[in-house]
Amino acid sequence: MDDTPAPAYVIRGDTGDWEVVIGLEVHAQVVSQAKLFSGASATFGGAPNSHVSLVDAAMPGMLPVINRVCVEQAVRTGLGLRAHINHRSVFARKNYFYADLPQGYQISQYELPVVGEGTVILDMPDGSSRAVGIERLHMEQDAGKSMHDQHPTKSFIDLNRAGVALMEIVSKPDMRSPEEAGAYLRKLRSILRYLGTCDGNMEEGSMRADVNVSVRPVGSTELRTRCEVKNVNSVRFVMQAIEVEAARHVEIWEAGREVTQETRLFDPGRGETRSMRGKEEAHDYRYFPDPDLLPLEFDDAFVEGIRATLPELPDDKKARFIQDFGLTPYDASVLVVDRREADFFEAVAQGSDGRRRDGKTAANWVISTLFGTLNKRGLGIDESPVSAENLGKLIDLIADDTISGRIAKDVYEIMVETGEAPDRIVEERGLKQVTDTGAIEAAIDAVMAANPDKVEQVRGGKEKLLGWFVGQVMKQTQGKANPGMVNELLRKKMGLLDA
Repeated sequence: MDDTPAPAYVIRGDTGDWEVVIGLEVHAQVVSQAKLFSGASATFGGAPNSHVSLVDAAMPGMLPVINRVCVEQAVRTGLGLRAHINHRSVFARKNYFYADLPQGYQISQYELPVVGEGTVILDMPDGSSRAVGIERLHMEQDAGKSMHDQHPTKSFIDLNRAGVALMEIVSKPDMRSPEEAGAYLRKLRSILRYLGTCDGNMEEGSMRADVNVSVRPVGSTELRTRCEVKNVNSVRFVMQAIEVEAARHVEIWEAGREVTQETRLFDPGRGETRSMRGKEEAHDYRYFPDPDLLPLEFDDAFVEGIRATLPELPDDKKARFIQDFGLTPYDASVLVVDRREADFFEAVAQGSDGRRRDGKTAANWVISTLFGTLNKRGLGIDESPVSAENLGKLIDLIADDTISGRIAKDVYEIMVETGEAPDRIVEERGLKQVTDTGAIEAAIDAVMAANPDKVEQVRGGKEKLLGWFVGQVMKQTQGKANPGMVNELLRKKMGLLDA
């Protein structure tokens, strides 16, 4: 009996079911003030060709000089990916021609990259986890940018981006669905942002993905011909490109034809991929060690010095949140995606005085209520109109029965609009919860006296009507009565509990 689990994502074809095999090559721009081999600014934007040195423009006689910060950032990223750090790596020339590549080659790494194999753990929506292998991380310089929309008959070149340091992070072909590819990109971006090695801004091009796609019959272990979809700049487009390209492969194989290995572009407007060029192999680029750069070598002390500066990373923080605050794996994974959001939650749950609040309650308020407000208003966590301190105080007011959960929602809305502290809002607006037994009994008596028929129905066994009575009493007290006390006193007065 075959115990191999069925793939989560299956393409139903005319001849049978197909499985998609996905690998991603992610180009992540290194956070650094200067470029990889020159002192020119690596800042995004600026007037065309305003961030260009003589090295970037490949002027005769100019020699590259390695930027130490970029090397440290690459090693830092490797450690964050739990990958092997190669103490000796070599820069090579990758030869090809583009108009926006001034040198006629790209300085990259080939056989000896700075980082070897590692692992990324995916947090799936159903709470499960998946491991995706990292094949390598190598450093390279970016090319410039061709602009074809500036003139009706001419193309222009902007070299601001030329020479900017990139980390190319190559996964193993371990992903089996668009959802897994999306989860991988989001997790990788989260790790890079925690580390401070790449801002992960796909809209500005500081993180972009080449998507390698192939298909095979379900149950097969062969790796069939793959195609590479180049330079996809959003998680959503990556997922769409996989769906489109995988379906194209199935159609070709089922028609009895062979998939041709090539590089393609994804057109999100048309929902299709288009051929760009035949896929180059390594020998097409004529790699050879760059004669102007010595091998990159460092010792254990260099690596361990960087390791000592690593922050608590998403996986470790998730495990701690589950352990310390009793969160579900799903809630913990949502909270740790962004380091600032994780810090906000922890400030709410921990409290400034060190008194720990109920973690599940804090998570519900942060995830469901606060994040909902921020999304609706298009705000980041740093722009939250409600501070972590005040949200924590609101939870305290519920916990000590000062206000009910229903009143808390009203108080929260006032906090969003005014930024005021919840205790002040409750005091000034007279919103304290009524816990006085006499006052609650008086409200119950009034409701029962006005509805004797319904009282008899409850006493006759129709206990579902109790919820209606609770609602009427809450209305009578303007929502201030303690719901638990209301329920208990109602049951006593209805003769459903011993007095």
